[in-house]
Amino acid sequence: MTVRVQALIALKADFPLPVLLQIADLARSTFFYHQARLRAPDPRQELKAAITEIFEKNHGRYGHRRIHAQLLRQGWTVARKTVLKLMRSLRLVCKVRRKKRYNSYKGEQGTVAANLLDRQFESDAPNRKWVTDVTEFRVDDRKLYLSPVMDLFNRQIISYSIRSSPNLELTNSSLRQALATLEGGQEPLVHSDQGFQYQHPSWRRLLRTAGATQSMSRKANCYDNAVMENFFGHLKEELFHHTRFLSTDALTAALHDYIHWYNTERISTKLEGLSPVQYRTQALAA
Repeated sequence: MTVRVQALIALKADFPLPVLLQIADLARSTFFYHQARLRAPDPRQELKAAITEIFEKNHGRYGHRRIHAQLLRQGWTVARKTVLKLMRSLRLVCKVRRKKRYNSYKGEQGTVAANLLDRQFESDAPNRKWVTDVTEFRVDDRKLYLSPVMDLFNRQIISYSIRSSPNLELTNSSLRQALATLEGGQEPLVHSDQGFQYQHPSWRRLLRTAGATQSMSRKANCYDNAVMENFFGHLKEELFHHTRFLSTDALTAALHDYIHWYNTERISTKLEGLSPVQYRTQALAA
């Protein structure tokens, strides 16, 4: 109906309206009703503008659930399904993740630790449970590797390192940075996969010196480190898969920006609609 009325509005300056109504098989009253409706101000214009602003501010990385949460925090009263419907009408499409992971397992190179984390991904205080892993990026014929350490209390990336090789210094550097943030008496459980870097004596020595406990996923079982895998999935889909980087330097700069945004601004439904830093600040102030 709307399409026919719009066509008649466009044509009526050049052709008699009665003829157009007859061809379109529309009653005169029906035409004028829909014409008035189309010309009326959009009652959801402000809401659409708010949705668009949140979507663009977060680089197109928010779906309707996160945008709905942000709208509620701004004082809007709106159903989640309405947000989804309006996003579709505005053609605001959130990026969908693809599954692809770097596998650092190269057989047993050292000592394999037990899976002490045992998929217990919740933590009731900071610096009690950490998870880590390595992910790979390819820029033309060059590769880049990221090794972050995440605190399961608030899913914050507390340290990370970026290098062109997945060597021992890549992982050891991020661990040293994380251990340097510990306060007296904090001795976290540090969980990883069975990659050669985590079996190496240098990794185990760093943990032992800090009083930390080592935990490892079972062989070839990514679900034992699902939270870190989830972070890598978001990172690659929200940053990497939809952008062509011309150099590893450009990607490195983008990774720094993304992790800062992830920690300080990106809201999480698991963190009461707060970013990791906001959640930690609120929890420690309580």
